[in-house]
Amino acid sequence: MIHTLLHGCRITFLVTVLPLLAVGISPTVAAAETVKVATYEGVINPVTAEYFESVLEEAVESNAHLLVFQLDTPGGLDTSMRLIIKEINASPVPVVVFVFPNGGRAASAGVFITMAAHVAAMSPGTNIGAAHPVAMGGGEMDKVMMAKVENDAVAYIKSIAEKHGRNAKWAEDAVRKSVSVTEKEALELGVIDFVAADLNELLAAIDGREVETATGKVVLKTKDAHIQHIPMTWRFEFLKVLSDPNIAYILMTIGTIGIIAELYSPGMILPGVVGAVSLILAFYSFQTLPINYAGLLLMMLGVVLLILEMQMFSYGLLSIGGIAAMTLGSVMLMSGGAEFQQVSLSVIFPVVLVFAGFIMLITGLAVKSFRRRPVTGAEALVGMTALAKTDLNLEGWVWLNGERWQATSDVPIQAGQEADVTAVKGLHLLVTQHQEAKERDSWT
Repeated sequence: MIHTLLHGCRITFLVTVLPLLAVGISPTVAAAETVKVATYEGVINPVTAEYFESVLEEAVESNAHLLVFQLDTPGGLDTSMRLIIKEINASPVPVVVFVFPNGGRAASAGVFITMAAHVAAMSPGTNIGAAHPVAMGGGEMDKVMMAKVENDAVAYIKSIAEKHGRNAKWAEDAVRKSVSVTEKEALELGVIDFVAADLNELLAAIDGREVETATGKVVLKTKDAHIQHIPMTWRFEFLKVLSDPNIAYILMTIGTIGIIAELYSPGMILPGVVGAVSLILAFYSFQTLPINYAGLLLMMLGVVLLILEMQMFSYGLLSIGGIAAMTLGSVMLMSGGAEFQQVSLSVIFPVVLVFAGFIMLITGLAVKSFRRRPVTGAEALVGMTALAKTDLNLEGWVWLNGERWQATSDVPIQAGQEADVTAVKGLHLLVTQHQEAKERDSWT
């Protein structure tokens, strides 16, 4: 009996426990790593820096294995570029900057960002370089100041290149000489780490590479990684559009027109609201752009001259001066060295003409209103036709607008005849013979 029970226990043990032990000692299949992918195309500015910070934060919070930042940029602001690089340096998640797609580039500030990444890669048909500092705000820097800025940029990019084992000599030439190279040349020169046709090829190429993040060394496991794209939210899309100098300029003009329209006709509300909102958005845009304040003052002078035209009627002299000041100010407003931060002439001239046309329209309406005969009060009675209730032998009574008025006439007017009002003195009308009656008398 006991023997039978022991035998049964052995069988139960073999059937239930041993399979569990086998599972415990068998090799586990690791779950695929998650790779976050964000894409940015455009100028590097405060919006870019905020966007990069948000996608990197999402990658960290979701315990992503890697962040791939696909970049295509002509360059941008030094302050925004440095903020992005600081985020990369402090990131526990490895960051790959991938210059993409075909025809894309990493110029100016884009060079610094690409070389600061844990892994730098480019797709075929792209280029990198031309990182010489550019004076913003429309002015030319003197030689001493330019040398300081250039040397600072050289020291910064060399430290970045040396930290990641990349070509520091080429990095210096990119700043001092504005050299630019293709993706193949960049790979041969040791500027970047990989050339890949697309994201999948890139992830296959970097698999097994060891990089050092802010929290230590990480071996990239990207061969069969799970890819998650981070789309740009509508908020960042909107702010990105506002960062366009042409949009900022148009918003400022719309805002000015709206405020002037509200001042010309108080109580309309809509022009004032649209104008105020447009000006606020324009001022936000100016924070992301290099503004030439001499140009801004010229534009303000032009607006003042055009508004004065509404009040003084200078026969067009103030309008001509205002249009000239606005045009010159518009050209100077964002005349930075970088083309992508300037207002296009194809935008300036139509906007100035529209603005000038609006002011002339308002001026015309103001002149017309000024010359129009009053329609209320005593002055509105002048020119109206009254009907004589009694004979007017200099003095008498007339009927006007359903009311009985005492009237004085310069000529005799019989009862029942019409008389024209020439003046109003208190409750007394001065009248004269009706124009048609005068014409009949002149023929006789």
